[in-house]
Amino acid sequence: MADVVGYSRQMEHDEAGTVRRLQSMRQEVVEPQTLRSRGRIVDTAGDGWLAEFSSVTDAVRSSLAIQDAMQARNADLPRDDRFEIRIGINLGEVVCEGNSIFGTGVNVAARLEALAEPGGICISGAVHDQLQGLPDVACDDLGEQKVKNIARPVHCYAIRVGPHRRMQATSDPQRAAPSASIAVLPFANLSNDPDQDYFADGMVEDITTALSRFRQLFVIARNSTFVYKGRSVDVREVARELGVRYVLEGSVRRAGERVRLTAQLIDASTGGHLWAERFDGDLADIFDLQDRITEKVVGAIEPQMRRAEIERARRKRPESLQAYDHFLRALPHVYAMRAEDNARALDLFRETMELDPHFMPAAAYAAWCHEQRVGRGWTATPHEDVDEATRLAHRVLKSDTEDENAIAIAGFSLLRLGRDYDMAIFALRRATELNPNNAFVAMNAGWGQVFAGDLDRALEDFERARDLSPSDPTAFYVLTGLGMAHALQGRLEEAVALASTSAALYGDWDATYSVLVFANAQLGRLDEARAALARLLQLLPGLTVSAYGELARFRDPARLAMVQRGLRLAGLPE
Repeated sequence: MADVVGYSRQMEHDEAGTVRRLQSMRQEVVEPQTLRSRGRIVDTAGDGWLAEFSSVTDAVRSSLAIQDAMQARNADLPRDDRFEIRIGINLGEVVCEGNSIFGTGVNVAARLEALAEPGGICISGAVHDQLQGLPDVACDDLGEQKVKNIARPVHCYAIRVGPHRRMQATSDPQRAAPSASIAVLPFANLSNDPDQDYFADGMVEDITTALSRFRQLFVIARNSTFVYKGRSVDVREVARELGVRYVLEGSVRRAGERVRLTAQLIDASTGGHLWAERFDGDLADIFDLQDRITEKVVGAIEPQMRRAEIERARRKRPESLQAYDHFLRALPHVYAMRAEDNARALDLFRETMELDPHFMPAAAYAAWCHEQRVGRGWTATPHEDVDEATRLAHRVLKSDTEDENAIAIAGFSLLRLGRDYDMAIFALRRATELNPNNAFVAMNAGWGQVFAGDLDRALEDFERARDLSPSDPTAFYVLTGLGMAHALQGRLEEAVALASTSAALYGDWDATYSVLVFANAQLGRLDEARAALARLLQLLPGLTVSAYGELARFRDPARLAMVQRGLRLAGLPE
């Protein structure tokens, strides 16, 4: 059983808009996710619905996918326009009359739904007993609950939803946060020019990266903290959601060549401010200002950290501040994953390299832009892009840079283009050694192992990426990677569940549908495989089995053959 929290209040505020949003949610999230998990919607009443499934696993997978999709839909909406769903799941016998179902089993599910938190899932003990051994489902024990019209108490559990569901369950999420764990929230841009947002964002990214180099610190990745950008947030709630003890927040004001950074460090376990300080300087001092903030944070959290570690945390700075400015402007475009943004990012990276030929992050990201152009069909001259990406990647890896992002991107680009697997894997391992706390590196390392290495290690890398970036808007990259690794190891049910969740979060990445076609076809679910193939062909028109081999550069021919076999079964032409 499920319903929408606060639906009546929203109807009073905007009846027509609320009804439209409800219909859209059902058509785009609830119905597809229920069908994907082989369930059926039995009844809808107002803002709620009743669904039945043939297995507990299917019901739970469907519910988690729905809640994940709703979190993604709500991320950019005003609070008053968000739909938060409560779901209750029970296992029991039912009475069938026509297409409807009745009985105590249904009544208990309804009571469990009422006990669920907004955005949460509450299950009975009977359901919980069937979930043992599922590594990605964690539960909090709510004990026995007396529920209306049910004679005996019901033992209830709350399933962890969203970024924390793989963490060890506990009745107090805040206590689970490592003692030295921190999230750096987006800094407010106090400049008169809103176009300076990129500069404030760049400061946060650099400070986050500097902190993540301290192995004693557990640092939440930038992508997860940026979901809070532009939102008025409760720091304690943010810390609970991200699983950290400390939160760093601040602001940036840039006026001409002058820069003012303010920062405050908060202990979320008490709500107390450990310190707050203002840092003023010229633009030429920007790296020194960043380092001073980093040292303050480290000193407050882990006083025993040695000065040498602070020195090791400093990257090689660009020689030209104008080059650095161009680099920061390019980053939002390269992460946008659209053809026009890719072209703009590539132009800015080229300008960065002209201003400072020795700044290797720009060369690495430029190589990644060329790889994206090839992999997503954005270029009319793929051979030229392959050659340029290869040249730039080798240039980065032959330099003396210790920037882990640059090294990881260069290695990933070589690997994806089928050039020098050994050097690519070495680069990804080197980047991981430089900074084990970098979620972006871990995600790239996972994909590297899928295409050219050890699948067990790929799973470890992906799981580390999920832990380091629990609220990542680009989580679909990791989910699809996990799905592919599981599928190649024969765990097809897990692969379908992971890829389905990935598709619900972001429906335009072709790799996700490759996993769904391959895994469903191997399971004999040809209707589902063909549906996924239809979407894959929308994203990659003209794809053939042989062309897939050029796009997915598996080092091991056996892995490629496994995927291609599934594509053939679904009807992809040779």
